[in-house]
Amino acid sequence: MTTTLPDTPDAAVLDAALQMVEVWNRLSADKQAALLKRFGTQENALAALVTTQLLAPAQA
Repeated sequence: MTTTLPDTPDAAVLDAALQMVEVWNRLSADKQAALLKRFGTQENALAALVTTQLLAPAQA
């Protein structure tokens, strides 16, 4: 998958969310369980992952 810069803030959020769903699906059951324990629901855990992705320094 190639990374391109989104044209709008909405596109950036959607792109980050889709990437984090892919990341979630690749996590081991233990890591998913740890995130669920910390954030309560899969939606909250994914929101935390998306926020982390959006706030992370840009990769060169």
